Amino acid sequence: MTDDELIWRIAGGSGDGIASTSQNFAKALMRSGLHVFTHRHYPSRIRGGHTYTEIRASADPVKSRGDGYNFLLALGDSFARNPQENAYYGNEEVKPLSENLDELREGGVIVYDSGLLDTSEIEDFDERVEENGWHVYDIDLRTMAREHGREVMRNTAGVGVTCAIAGIDTEWIENLMRDAMPEKILDPNLEILEAAYEMVQEEYDVDAPDISVPEGEHDEEQVLLSGSDAIAYGALDEGCRFIAGYPMTPWTEVFTIMSQNLPEVGGISEQVEDEIAAAALAIGASHAGTKAMSGSSGGGFALMSEPLGLAEMTETPVVLVEAMRAGPSTGMPTKPEQGDLEHVLYTSQGDSHRVVFAPSDAAEAYHQTRKAFQIAYEYQIPSIVLYDQKNGGELRNVPASVFDEEPNGDIGSVISEEELADAPHDPSGKYNRFQHEGEKGVSKRSIPGQKGGRYLATGNEHMPAGHIAEDPDNRVFQVNRRMEKLEAIRAELDEGDVPNNTHYGPDEAEYGIMTFGSQQGTVEEAVDRLNDDGHSVKALGVSEMAPYPVEQVSEFLESVDECLVVEMNASAQFRGLTQKEIGKYGEKLSSLLKYNGNPFEPEEITEGFVTSIVEGEELPTHETKFVPAASD
Repeated sequence: MTDDELIWRIAGGSGDGIASTSQNFAKALMRSGLHVFTHRHYPSRIRGGHTYTEIRASADPVKSRGDGYNFLLALGDSFARNPQENAYYGNEEVKPLSENLDELREGGVIVYDSGLLDTSEIEDFDERVEENGWHVYDIDLRTMAREHGREVMRNTAGVGVTCAIAGIDTEWIENLMRDAMPEKILDPNLEILEAAYEMVQEEYDVDAPDISVPEGEHDEEQVLLSGSDAIAYGALDEGCRFIAGYPMTPWTEVFTIMSQNLPEVGGISEQVEDEIAAAALAIGASHAGTKAMSGSSGGGFALMSEPLGLAEMTETPVVLVEAMRAGPSTGMPTKPEQGDLEHVLYTSQGDSHRVVFAPSDAAEAYHQTRKAFQIAYEYQIPSIVLYDQKNGGELRNVPASVFDEEPNGDIGSVISEEELADAPHDPSGKYNRFQHEGEKGVSKRSIPGQKGGRYLATGNEHMPAGHIAEDPDNRVFQVNRRMEKLEAIRAELDEGDVPNNTHYGPDEAEYGIMTFGSQQGTVEEAVDRLNDDGHSVKALGVSEMAPYPVEQVSEFLESVDECLVVEMNASAQFRGLTQKEIGKYGEKLSSLLKYNGNPFEPEEITEGFVTSIVEGEELPTHETKFVPAASD
């Protein structure tokens, strides 16, 4: 381990408090002045099963998980189903140690709970320790915890050991514990933290220069949050006051955060029987005049296809959230993947029209969620926020000023009662809600209860007053008007003050790398490394999936000789979308794909670029896949 950065991985079983311990440790490191970035890996089980969280901490800003890691705190799986090696899933008890060795850097640190783990059960453990120069600390954390309180406090003991070895001042941990813990468990946790720290200081040599961490200082106040937090806070600040949903990993986090906060602002949260009902309730709430949202993950979002089409046909604004995970079907529920792009763009029948944002990080998730609401309610169109478990679950420090924007409760293009008095009406007295012409394709809607605002909302094609109509001329007028919205939205996005598509690297670079969503930070770190190594590379991170930013992407691709498209799926969906929308540059676009349930590391992208693009050779690993340009 070096002074450059600490990449700390805490591993145990689901239910062992890995997530809460890592979150508190990350927050303490942030408060000490460091920049932090976390990565979660967990099974789709309530209790038991190998899980870990990785915290990367540096004096400089970090945008991605690192390449491997350098400090392992292995607690063991206290909820293991079967501790026998020949069990169906192997010896689960020891997996938090045995399955984390391959990515531990040379010279790294291993702290393991010898009260639960026995290294003799791991083949060639001692040989690997010697070969890699690892520093191993076998400490009975379980017994230490029992002596001071409860076994669950072995996590606190492990943090104390970490601080002693890495030279971290426990003051930051103590202050955080005082803020977060009730008094009855605070004192024993403080005691075990101090006992573990002092025991290591007294019994082990921790003065080696290669096991220290950097010191840093923030220029402004920082907050620690995930993309899920940011989506929820963006929705709340944009005036969303209704959400309906059904739990499904990883969308559940957004639903939970919204449900916890909506009552405080006079809003309503409804957990319903399925995703069809959830989307339908959100559409109903929006029809009644409330800013509303719903969402799910892949399989649940598939059930929303019919309500989504209903919102498009009735021109009812609504925001939906889709949290991608590995599929198809149940797939790998807790692992990140970017395989739902085409699903979100094209689900629902007919010539659909919707807006889709794919934010790359927490700051973009906040801003683009707010933009999704603004566009949905101004243009009376569904907006979708597309993200994945990586963006939704990773924690990172973000300047608090990012969230200083003013709240907005405006419900968009709604006609007033004064305007209704002079607006065109059907002979039956119904308001001509769906007029053939409208500014930017928008015909203002009325809200139930407005005098003179009554109309019929139906999923069938309809005449201006809303009654079913199959007249060919009316059909053409209505379709053309609805599709006109996308042109107006594209123009508005192009003229916006805050860009949603991020250019990175030298303008005159020879090569390009494109990506979308959560891989953007990793790509940017790879671009920095490639340029430092003498390659001429720049990147474009695209968040606007629909309507697609044809002009911006075309300019980027025109400026480079070749472009590597990086995405987490097996079918190159983003590359396919780019070629579909632009219709050329196929000879310039090649793909670097990963779909094993883990996000890219920066080194995988730099290696993939150099090996495949610069050297023209095959990748040496099956972890990633290279798909060459069409001309090859």
